[in-house]
Amino acid sequence: MARLVSLNVGLPRDVPWQGRTVHTGIFKYPVTGPRLVRRLNIDGDGQGDLGGHGGENRAVLVYQRQSYEHWRRFLGRDDLEDGHFGENFTVDGLPDDEVHIGDRYRIGEAEFEVTQPRVTCFRVGMRLGEPRMPALLVAHHRPGFYLRVVTEGHVQAGDEIVRTRTGRHELSVAGTDALLYLPDRDRDTLRKALDIPALSPGWQGSFRDLLAAQEPPAPRGWRGFRPLRVARVVAESTTVASLHLVAEDGAPLPRPEPGQYLTLRVAGAGDPAPVRSYSLSATPSDREYRISVKRDGLVSSYLHTRLAAGAVVDVAAPRGDFVLTDDDRPVVLVSAGIGVTPVLAMLHALAANRTAREVWWLHTTRTAAEHAFAEEAHDLLASLPHGHEHVHYTAEHGRLTRETLSDLPVDGTVYLCGPDAFMTAVRESLVSLGFDPSRVHSELFGGVSAINPGLTGVVRKTPHPPSGAAGTGPAVTFARSGLTAAWNDGYPSLLEFAEACDVPTRWSCRTGVCHTCVTPVLSGDVRYDPDPLELPAPGEALVCCAQPRDDIVLDL
Repeated sequence: MARLVSLNVGLPRDVPWQGRTVHTGIFKYPVTGPRLVRRLNIDGDGQGDLGGHGGENRAVLVYQRQSYEHWRRFLGRDDLEDGHFGENFTVDGLPDDEVHIGDRYRIGEAEFEVTQPRVTCFRVGMRLGEPRMPALLVAHHRPGFYLRVVTEGHVQAGDEIVRTRTGRHELSVAGTDALLYLPDRDRDTLRKALDIPALSPGWQGSFRDLLAAQEPPAPRGWRGFRPLRVARVVAESTTVASLHLVAEDGAPLPRPEPGQYLTLRVAGAGDPAPVRSYSLSATPSDREYRISVKRDGLVSSYLHTRLAAGAVVDVAAPRGDFVLTDDDRPVVLVSAGIGVTPVLAMLHALAANRTAREVWWLHTTRTAAEHAFAEEAHDLLASLPHGHEHVHYTAEHGRLTRETLSDLPVDGTVYLCGPDAFMTAVRESLVSLGFDPSRVHSELFGGVSAINPGLTGVVRKTPHPPSGAAGTGPAVTFARSGLTAAWNDGYPSLLEFAEACDVPTRWSCRTGVCHTCVTPVLSGDVRYDPDPLELPAPGEALVCCAQPRDDIVLDL
């Protein structure tokens, strides 16, 4: 019979790590006597990153004595004590390949349900001083698992563990973990996983995404950069101009999705040639691309003043996940300033398809003189049977407020684009009004905000070359951040290199599933050290273990 051999708790605290400070509850230590297990936690315990840990479906973490013995042998360590893996319950028995998602167990006065494998979070590597640990937990099929509290009650070390119910389909913890993180997934098993009511929502969402990807995506566009010719330049406002781009030979171009963008490498605007991304702003077409550029910097000024019909620019293929989805819900398009461009492409697509959906258009800019595409958007909305238009000039009426947004349909799908502060404020207002956060989609111009949960005292800086002597390796270009720097072999991966350059990176454990840092590769190639458990899709790189082979352009 399985037994609880150690009950471990610990409150979050700030911990130095790689020159930073992480707020974490990974440090757990054994306690004696009974503790009350509540719906969200154990008395005396806490988590530092509630976005990826804790909550009803991750109230209690379990790890096994048998796995401790395995890691002592594999790592050659004799210092691994109960609680070292951040678990609340150290147990004798309950191996990951025999415990099922949905199993229920009685321990002491409380009853629990298995909800998901442990998330392979960087914190366990930090706790053990072993950065390989998140990958090793998956590769060795020893992740541990989380419990939901079905019945609250007191537990203590020494309590017997009795299984009271077996989970539907008897899908083991180790099998569930491999289904998400390892290649060669079985589709029938994915369907079974989604049919387990106890499986946490985050893992269900990831499995739904995997199941939806029935076929590999069709090749999109071209690899690297290719020359496109400027067909014409059109002034849209006092600060915005549109560039119409065509193939040099007049051949068809890959048709983009509404909301996608192009990345330009602008030779002549700097040395090395700067790289910038601009959203496509017209009806998706296979004959001509239109991008619209606000004049606010070195590269945009070059595009405004130096390019004319007949000029040639290097362009990467259309890309981006901020795209219009096909459903029956009302469409809410919200933008600020030049953030209008991707949602304008969506509006064009809706009008071209003569949609019967409700379409709400909310745009804010400083003044009427700076309002690009005013007439164009108005005419498109007038062509729709259920179009609604609201334009807000901040110089006259101040910033948007929650009240301004209160008439929008809360059952709608929202597409947001604009400056970071605008996006944050509008999203918070919409969610507070009752919008489903999963249906509020956003695109941010320039470098996206970093997601590095648990780090405290982080101040966002302008991206810059790394300090110290300049590197001598391949040129690394971060397209969204507009930075090119020579690679330095002193960095173990592109992720560490990006962080040294203060390029915003996104690595996180969110919704119960670890989202590693995958980014599109516009040109160039990478090598891996160590090899990832599963290679990313073609045209993408897992930057946490990648190094450049040659000059490379990343969508960061």
